[in-house]
Amino acid sequence: MKTLILNGSPRVSGDTVSLIRLLVSEIGGDVKIVNCYRCEISPCIDCRYCRSNRGCSVNDEMQEVYEYIEDCDNIVIASPIYFSELTGRLLDVGSRLQTYFCGRFFRHETPGFKGKKGAVILVGGGDGRVDKAYETACTLLHHMNCDDIHEAVYCHNTNVSPAIEDVYTTDGIKSIAGFFLGNR
Repeated sequence: MKTLILNGSPRVSGDTVSLIRLLVSEIGGDVKIVNCYRCEISPCIDCRYCRSNRGCSVNDEMQEVYEYIEDCDNIVIASPIYFSELTGRLLDVGSRLQTYFCGRFFRHETPGFKGKKGAVILVGGGDGRVDKAYETACTLLHHMNCDDIHEAVYCHNTNVSPAIEDVYTTDGIKSIAGFFLGNR
């Protein structure tokens, strides 16, 4: 089993990463984590190359991510919530999924790779709203051919206690693992 995790957190040891580590320990298999704040992936430049060509004209680390997307079984989007949305760098990386959108809507192609399971992990402290971030994450997952997406797993009280100590959240991470492993 291969799993891609898009980590939208700028913090190397924060709440989002603690939940990613828990998930990785539960699922095993081959896991690739893309740290959006530390990778060399530029945002989409709207050059329109992908409107008529497969792939992307920008040659950076995203080329490797495309290969993994097309080969993996599961994809996770994990992010802190900033102003009720995914982080900016995660959205920058997500903008490079334009090639899949163009494949469907401009080149009129069906994805040439298998369907996947998807999941979303959201972390924050604030007003408790995750709907907008979850909707955005699901849009990104759909463009990566995730046809079965787990309900959002989130912790929205990290201003009070660490996410890894929230039983509701850690149970949600274990539920994602079971979903990926076919136990639910």
